[in-house]
Amino acid sequence: MAQPRPPAGDVPAPGGDPWRAFSYVTTGVALYGLIGWGLDHWLGTTFLVAIGIVAGAAMGIFLTWKAFRPPDEAPPVPPSQTS
Repeated sequence: MAQPRPPAGDVPAPGGDPWRAFSYVTTGVALYGLIGWGLDHWLGTTFLVAIGIVAGAAMGIFLTWKAFRPPDEAPPVPPSQTS
């Protein structure tokens, strides 16, 4: 026998695909790490690649949070005023 499904409006749907979250974080780390590596070679420093990796991970986590957080509730609509 099939399990009863809850009404669609009562339970919020999941935010999306977990591979999307994985890609945000890994792409952020790779992109900003590569930018830091390039700046290290250009400027002759050794610390910018680490800063780029940490910044990319932070940006990826932020984008994941933005994508998967529950939607904000709409503000209540004021009743229409009739004259």
